[in-house]
Parts: sequence; C-alpha cells; structure tokens
Amino acid sequence: MFRLTKSVPASLAAIVLAVSALPALAEGDPAKGEKSFRKCAICHAVEAGAPNKAGPNLHDVVGRKTASLEGFTYSDAMKKLGDDGHIWTPEEIDHFITDPKAMVPGTKMAFAGVKKPEERADIVAYLQSLNAN
Repeated sequence: MFRLTKSVPASLAAIVLAVSALPALAEGDPAKGEKSFRKCAICHAVEAGAPNKAGPNLHDVVGRKTASLEGFTYSDAMKKLGDDGHIWTPEEIDHFITDPKAMVPGTKMAFAGVKKPEERADIVAYLQSLNAN
C-alpha cells in the first residue's frame, strides 16, 4: 500500500496511483505478429522502400511522427494528430489498432480493430522488429 508522507505531496501520490493502474502493453511475439499482420497487409506494406497501398507503408513506423510519411495522403484527422506532435509509440499503436475510429475520429482507416490484447501485442512486436534502429 502506498503511504502519504510530508515528503510526498498528495498530487504526486495521485499520479503514481493513476499510472500504476494503467494496463501495461504485453510482451509480444514478432513471429506471431507477422502472421496476425496478414490482415493488415491488404492495406499496408512493411518492406523498406515499398510503395504505399491504401494505407501508408509501416516500415519504421514505431517512433515515427504521425502523418509524416512522404507520398501518402492522410486524412485531415490524422494530419491534425501529427501537427499536434503525436508519435507512434508501441502504446499508441496498440491503442490505435484496438479501435482506429475511436482513437482518431475521421481516419480513413476502415479496419474495425484487433480486440485481443495478446494479438495486438504480437502485431506491435512485429512492427518494432521492422524498425531500422
């Protein structure tokens, strides 16, 4: 149990408790993620230098500023997210692929989302494995 003391302000304690209540992104399996990604590959390429499809190429997406890939026409909603400084972290990718339209109302992405947390973690791990860094 967390105890408040004079050295820990109540506001800091509230933040610590709130953050500790958030679910952590599960450790994913890139090999399983590659298989699960097949449903995404209809609209997204992942090979370095591959042309965009209906969706942007997702090679090196982890850590990329949202709506910043040259040569892809993003929705206004996605461009606004990028203009606001949004970055595709593993957690943000997980959030987005859970329910794209809920996270970014106005997105062109017609995909309903991936409901299973383990499958999302595998897809995120696969995307991370494609980063050059």
